[in-house]
Amino acid sequence: MQIKPLGDRILVEQLTSEEVTKSGIVLPETAEKEKKAQGKIIAIGNGDGIGKLGLKIGDVVVFGKYSGEEVEIDDSGKKKEYKILYVGEQESKSDVLAIIE
Repeated sequence: MQIKPLGDRILVEQLTSEEVTKSGIVLPETAEKEKKAQGKIIAIGNGDGIGKLGLKIGDVVVFGKYSGEEVEIDDSGKKKEYKILYVGEQESKSDVLAIIE
């Protein structure tokens, strides 16, 4: 399943922080980790605000810890969490954030 953000919105895969203990042990991915407020752009809408910022797929962006809308997508039996972020100059009044294809 693919998801296509609408307008001035982007789909971001949040990055997890690699945690290292004081003794130098790196905690595995299965350990509970706090997600950073940054992520990699996976998909981009077609709004004017995105063009003004020059965003492209693969860019890593920083965003507010509580910003955006969290979505969970089932990708061939494997659930992944993403965020949809608004990047336009003004807040959108529409509650429709993306089209699932």
